[in-house]
Amino acid sequence: MNWVYIEDIGDFNGQDVEVRGWVHNKRSSGKVRFLVLRDGTGLLQATAFSADKDSPLFTKFDELTHESSVVVRGRVREDKRAPGGFELSIESIETIQIARDYPITPKEHSTPFLMEHRHLWLRSSKQHAVLRVRAEVVKSVRDFFDGRGFRLMDTPILTPSACEGTTTLFETEYFDQKAYLTQSGQLYNEATAMAFGKVYCFGPTFRAERSKTRRHLIEFWMVEPEVAFAELSDVIGLGEDLVLFVLERVLSKRKLELETLERDLRPLERIAKPFPRLTYDQALPMLREKGSKIEWGSDFGAPEETLISEIYPTPVCVTRFPTAIKAFYMQPAPDNPDVVLGVDFLASEGYGEIIGGGQRIHDPDLLERRIREHGLPREAYEWYLDLRKYGSVPHSGFGMGIERVVSWICGIKHIRETIPFPRLLYRIYP
Repeated sequence: MNWVYIEDIGDFNGQDVEVRGWVHNKRSSGKVRFLVLRDGTGLLQATAFSADKDSPLFTKFDELTHESSVVVRGRVREDKRAPGGFELSIESIETIQIARDYPITPKEHSTPFLMEHRHLWLRSSKQHAVLRVRAEVVKSVRDFFDGRGFRLMDTPILTPSACEGTTTLFETEYFDQKAYLTQSGQLYNEATAMAFGKVYCFGPTFRAERSKTRRHLIEFWMVEPEVAFAELSDVIGLGEDLVLFVLERVLSKRKLELETLERDLRPLERIAKPFPRLTYDQALPMLREKGSKIEWGSDFGAPEETLISEIYPTPVCVTRFPTAIKAFYMQPAPDNPDVVLGVDFLASEGYGEIIGGGQRIHDPDLLERRIREHGLPREAYEWYLDLRKYGSVPHSGFGMGIERVVSWICGIKHIRETIPFPRLLYRIYP
């Protein structure tokens, strides 16, 4: 008898199969028992019939509890009323383990309770749907860059220097010297871009930010492309194409999961390029008109990002932020060195920044001066300065946060549900 996964059950209509999984739900109705199984790929209704209420099959059925693990054997038959359109007529149930007192019940649970039981909460239908969307986002990102001839380059997690500023570094011992958990693979990507032309890295990044907001994680995943000879306009176009590619893939492949999450798809389906472009200077009066007190030289926070998203139904590209609030490697605008050739993509519907990047400084003297002005140790960046000494060219790139994108696509207000085991300011368990 074939062991089959539920997502493939339609290929076995009329055949005897074996399904291995867990009890998602069950109910009884006279001479019929209904068992809903899950195996990680989907849900399947299995039914048992008997005129004898004390039949061995019913006895096995009655012992089962929520999340008990089982092997169920029977014949597949089409039934449009059943989840997925197919049903299993049960011939036998083999119990592997009876789950006693499963802690997550249909009643309302507090968020701290659910986070404490995150290892079990992952099994719930909505959490399961979110993480299937996440997996699709990750796959689509890789397909996008691989399909455009980018080379995947793995950048180090342990680094000797900062990328995004020294105040959010996790410090650790590296034998007889200090090391830090990476904030970004960008600096190393600049080196690989000079070797391969167009590259991307994809991995975990860490920020020791004392932020307790719905948009921040301590550990999160970023995809970061870097392109030699590219300027700001090139990577804005690349970012637009990436966002639309991911959206289209998820909307076509994960519609069922989005329905489980009760996501209104209309705002996502309307998104098209080009995305609106705004300079920082253009955005400020629009924000003030909506009640913001922001002054020139201040970075956008969640309130400002939300206000901008109320103006436009699509993601917005904000450029030319003040130089003083951006990273040391950002290229100043040639017509105004007080602003940089950078861009933030702000998602629609108030979900904040999903992409940040821009053009990098390629002049060795200017980069050296910036390192000095930011109080960074020159010795940790000697290799980075070498990139400007030996064949320096204009180059650009960006980082896209996977969890922010998943949160936006799924319509989830808190980012903690977009990664299997979130690391938050006051939470590292489980």
